[in-house]
Amino acid sequence: MTFKLPFKLGLLPKIIIAIILGIVCSTFFPPFLNRIFVTISGIFGNFLSFAIPLIILGLVAPGIAELGNGAGKLLGITALIAYLSTLISGFFSYFTCRWSYPMVLTRSESFGNVDELAAKTIQPFMNIDMPPVMSVTTALILAFVLGLGLTAVKGDYFKNVLIEFRDLVTALISKAIIPFLPLYIFCIFLKIGAEGQVGSVLQVFIKVIAIIFVMHVLLLLFQFCLAGAIAKKNPIKALITMLPAYMTALGTQSSAATIPVTLAQAKKNGVNEDIAGFVVPLCATVHLAGSILKIVACAYAIMWMMDMPAGLNLYAGFIFMLGITMVAAPGVPGGAIMAALGLLASMLGFDETLQGLMIALYITMDSFGTACNVTGDGAIALIIDKIYKK
Repeated sequence: MTFKLPFKLGLLPKIIIAIILGIVCSTFFPPFLNRIFVTISGIFGNFLSFAIPLIILGLVAPGIAELGNGAGKLLGITALIAYLSTLISGFFSYFTCRWSYPMVLTRSESFGNVDELAAKTIQPFMNIDMPPVMSVTTALILAFVLGLGLTAVKGDYFKNVLIEFRDLVTALISKAIIPFLPLYIFCIFLKIGAEGQVGSVLQVFIKVIAIIFVMHVLLLLFQFCLAGAIAKKNPIKALITMLPAYMTALGTQSSAATIPVTLAQAKKNGVNEDIAGFVVPLCATVHLAGSILKIVACAYAIMWMMDMPAGLNLYAGFIFMLGITMVAAPGVPGGAIMAALGLLASMLGFDETLQGLMIALYITMDSFGTACNVTGDGAIALIIDKIYKK
């Protein structure tokens, strides 16, 4: 007889439980058991490194190819506005974090002292090398070449191949990566706790989550004030109308699953039915302003605590590339951070441990980012509706 929970745990509760268990177990696990879980963490981290180029190629190439067909100029305008909104969100997050983190975060010696960390580092029993088939940069360039090329070439055969490859990659994420994330996060926090860094990490988590929530509110106010000015609508009333979509996304953690509610609320804001039916599903895929805000804020927090260089010259390129990569993020909980791991490693220098911290910190706020994404889609719908009428 097997015991089953009367309810299904979502990814966020599993991640929170994994963090708590990892911290608690680090206080009494013997060294050999710690090394076992560190070994598991290393193997899964290597698998992630192997999968990242495939994820980028499988998601970005068909995404760009599909954007090249359909509604012509209106599609291009919508995609451009969504991309600009994503960039604004990314740079807003960067400058806000650059200003606020020095005031609220204190660099801990146990978190940032490289020599001390090296002395406490737990070594795995073994390591299975899994070299990726191509670099992240190569995967991005190849995805752009294939995607843009398919928008200019008539014919569906190779496009269908890429779409099937995308389905394979999405299945890889949802069936093989996402289910193992709680175990991976448990291993990461077990290692952090055993190495004496857990206090510093938790302090960072709490403060960063509070700052991100405030930034989400300010971002939505800006989006709807701008949309209201363009569409001649009351921005506060329009934002309040979109709240059911916000609350639905909090529960589902999926932009795609929230499309029916977002669509209905956009129509209540006076958006033409055809325009709403075009813009909302498209923006559920290409407009991830809340997600990029979180990724930038979480990455900057970790780099700040690790005393890594995080100047504008580094982050500007990262944000521009991340905005494009977000178009490819699959509509599953944690999909955005999975799509961003390659850039975090190649452009910001995040190793497996820092990537694990990013995943944990990001997913802790995943539902709020998704809610920000879909609510902002309502603002874009107002703008496109006004452009369409002109």
